Amino acid sequence: MSKKRVAIVGVTGSVGQEFVLSLNNHPWFEVTQIAASERSAGKKYLEAIRDPNSGIISWEVEGQIPEYIKEMTVKNIDELDLSQLDLVFSAVESKAARDIETKIAAQLPVISTSSAYRYEDDVPILIPGINDEQSELLEIQRKNRNWKGWVAPLPNCTTTGLAITLKPLYEKYGAKKVMMTSMQAISGAGRAPGVSAMNITDNIIPYIAKEEEKVRIETRKILGKLKNGKIEDANIKVSCTCTRVPVIDGHTESVFVETDKDIDPLIAKQVYDDANSESTVSGLPSSPEKYYAFHEDPTRPQPRMERSVGDGMTTTIGRVEKEELFDHGLKYVLFSHNKKMGSAKGAVLLAEMLYKKGKI
Repeated sequence: MSKKRVAIVGVTGSVGQEFVLSLNNHPWFEVTQIAASERSAGKKYLEAIRDPNSGIISWEVEGQIPEYIKEMTVKNIDELDLSQLDLVFSAVESKAARDIETKIAAQLPVISTSSAYRYEDDVPILIPGINDEQSELLEIQRKNRNWKGWVAPLPNCTTTGLAITLKPLYEKYGAKKVMMTSMQAISGAGRAPGVSAMNITDNIIPYIAKEEEKVRIETRKILGKLKNGKIEDANIKVSCTCTRVPVIDGHTESVFVETDKDIDPLIAKQVYDDANSESTVSGLPSSPEKYYAFHEDPTRPQPRMERSVGDGMTTTIGRVEKEELFDHGLKYVLFSHNKKMGSAKGAVLLAEMLYKKGKI
C-alpha cells in the first residue's frame, strides 16, 4: 500500500524529535514535510537543531538522528503545502498550538500533544486501546466546525498512565474514587523554563502548575462514554498530588482506588492479563507485545528497569494490595513513559488506530 504523507510541526523541539524517531521507517506513514518557528525556517534539519553559540547539534532523544530527516528543509508553518499531506502531527507548545492547529484542521486531520483543544466538548482525548470508541466524536467535530479535518489531542502524560491502569478496573469493578500521587520525571518539564539542576538535585518539588486539574478533568473524560454525540464524564472522583522528582524519564504514580465491588489483588492480575489479550491495538506497528506488565515483585516498578519495556509503550503495574481505607478497593504503583506512550510515540500509535478505523 502507498504510505500516508505526514508532516511534523514543531519538529526541532524535544517532542518533535521524538516524532522524528517514532516515524523512522514507519510502514504506514512517511514524513514528507517538516515545520518549526521562523528562526528555523529555510534551514536543513541538522542546521536547525544546531546551537548557534556552541555549534553543537542539539539532539535530545535516545538513538541516532535518522538519515531521512537530516537534509530535509524546515518550513515556516504557513509554508506547509497541505494539499500534499494526509495528516499533521503537532508538537507545538500550547500557547501557539491553538491558532496553528485550527488553521491546519480546517484542511487536514491533526494529532496533537498539546492541551490546546483537550477540553472542548466536541474533542475527544484519545488513548489508543482505552477509549477508541470516542473517536466517533471526530466526525461530529468536523461537522460542527465546518472543517475538512479534525483535532485529536493526547492527554497530559501524567493522566496517560492513570487512565490506562484504571480502565479495566472501572469497566469490571466500578471504580468510584481515586487518590494518586505522582513522581514525575524532569524530562516532563521540558528545557525551557524547565527545572533547574540546583532545584531538582537532592530534592522533590511538590507542585507542578495546572497538572492536578488536568489529571482530574482528563481522567473523567477519557473513562466516560460517548452518548448522543457528547462525552458523558465517568462518575469517578479523582484527587491527586503531582510532584517532580530527580528521575530523567518516566512517571511513577502511587494510586489508591475505591471500587463498587470487592476485588482481590490476585484477581487484579487476571484483569490486566485479560486486558492484554483483548487489546484493540494489538498488532499495530507501534503497539508493544504487552499493553500491561504486571509485577508481583514488591520492588517493582522502577523507572530505570521499566522505561525500556515495550520500547516505552508498556504500562507497568506493581505493589498491588488490598486497600483497608475502603470497603472495596486496591492500591498499586504504576510506571508510564512520559516521552514514549505519553507523547510522540503514543501519538503515532493513535494515528495507527485511527487509520485502521478509516479516519485518516
